[in-house]
Amino acid sequence: MFPERFSNLPAYAFPRLRALLDVHEPGGPVVHMTIGEPKHAFPPWISDILAQNMAGFNKYPPNEGTPELRQAIADWVKRRYGVALDTDTQIMPLNGTREGLYNVGMALCPEQKNGATPAVLMPNPFYQVYLISAISVAAEPVFVNATEETGHLPDFTALPKDVLNRTALAYICSPANPQGTVADRAYWERLIAMSETHDFKVIADECYSEIYRDTPPVGALQVAQEMGADPDRVVIFHSLSKRSNLPGLRSGFVASGADNIKRIQQLRNYAGTPLPLPLQKVAEAVWSDEAHVDENRALYQEKYALADRIFGNVPGYRSPQAGFFLWLPVEDGEAAALKLWKDTGVRVLPGAYLSQDTDAGNPGKGYIRVAMVAPISETERGLTQIRDCLYGGEDQ
Repeated sequence: MFPERFSNLPAYAFPRLRALLDVHEPGGPVVHMTIGEPKHAFPPWISDILAQNMAGFNKYPPNEGTPELRQAIADWVKRRYGVALDTDTQIMPLNGTREGLYNVGMALCPEQKNGATPAVLMPNPFYQVYLISAISVAAEPVFVNATEETGHLPDFTALPKDVLNRTALAYICSPANPQGTVADRAYWERLIAMSETHDFKVIADECYSEIYRDTPPVGALQVAQEMGADPDRVVIFHSLSKRSNLPGLRSGFVASGADNIKRIQQLRNYAGTPLPLPLQKVAEAVWSDEAHVDENRALYQEKYALADRIFGNVPGYRSPQAGFFLWLPVEDGEAAALKLWKDTGVRVLPGAYLSQDTDAGNPGKGYIRVAMVAPISETERGLTQIRDCLYGGEDQ
């Protein structure tokens, strides 16, 4: 016997993509633009820090993270958002934010809300772990389409009251993956006010917060503090994967009010995997340095300008505000991805693979997601091939 809770899930995005493309030969040299895995160099001094702390692999790491790492994170949050956090009660380092984004449902979603099955709100398209977290706690995932009409952010305020009254958690990603849209202060204020009215928690996935054009995206915890909201109302997640080009370090953190973090830590006591001590020492140093982040951001700003130049005449093209994805309009994302692969060797992800079908349709069907993570010359080659293959070349 096996559980049925995951039986109706579609294939995960990347195995699904391999099944679509890999039965065909590529039409040219392969250009990988599917996975959001940064290819820029990470800070060179990291190797020295790791080497100096190798003996830490001989010890079990503390469940709640080292005091020094928690302090480095608190200092960064204070510099970045102006929010003071208690290092003992309001921060927990994570072994990658996906761990935390999954376990937050286990730790914080009640078995019932107002006598009914709890609802977990999430944008559509979305990072797939949100769905699995909701299913794992027997909650109902509620997909809220983020479309051009809604500014590519979910409009949770349009949901009926009966859904909001049983909502326990609401996931929101800003800057958004895949659209690159940023939730402004007014958006956060509306969402946090609604969460207080209907008594649910805002789960803010802010892992792309340090890759932006000109203005740093406002943060959920920052707005919550300005509003005087309950500190446990908002739970934020951040990562070094995108900020510092360290996806393999698996280092992130969760921060919130003391009651939330106590429950999250308690779950970690029994079922979590703390980051090894040498990697915590690396993370401590990386959170404390901004120079490499500024350099990294400048590289992505070059890519924004490149994309704007290449796609500026494409009808429906919307330049991303932040992050490193393009969300490009096509007639059918799956057909477009297959054509690109067979004609050019460029690999992109159909938007529907990041979305769920709803009564209003699949909001990702008419898009492809393009990751601008490769070096600038490879990125330029891939983007130019996409334009020429799918949109008829330079002159539209």
